[in-house]
Amino acid sequence: MKRVITYGTFDMLHYGHINLLRRAKALGDYLVVALSTDEFNWNSKQKKTYFSYAKRKQLLEAIRYVDLVIPEENWDQKINDMKLYQIDTFVMGDDWAGQFDYLQEKTGVDVVYLPRTPEISTTQIKKDLNSKNLVTKHASAAERKER
Repeated sequence: MKRVITYGTFDMLHYGHINLLRRAKALGDYLVVALSTDEFNWNSKQKKTYFSYAKRKQLLEAIRYVDLVIPEENWDQKINDMKLYQIDTFVMGDDWAGQFDYLQEKTGVDVVYLPRTPEISTTQIKKDLNSKNLVTKHASAAERKER
């Protein structure tokens, strides 16, 4: 059985995430997703998630491509994860290209960087929602002034 692993926050799950998970699963038989915990996101990435770890885990577990969800608690656990879960292929989006090449040398896993879905990202969704909220907020304020 060929085992694949990927890592991420997977907040505000969208079709770009699904594309990544589908393509990662196609590289093997069993897909492990290491999901960043809330603490790791805040303490190491300075990111606040919209959904809690438990909710994000629940969403990922409902996706047919995902076989196992484990917590990502720190940057350094990857080497241990490769051994513990008997991983053959490590997969990340190509925005991380080159960052994890050391895993091939240290653990013997294949390291694959998959192209991102270009028109979608959680960051873009948050920006779009913020700009729409600002427009709505300004429009509502202008409407109140007119009355």
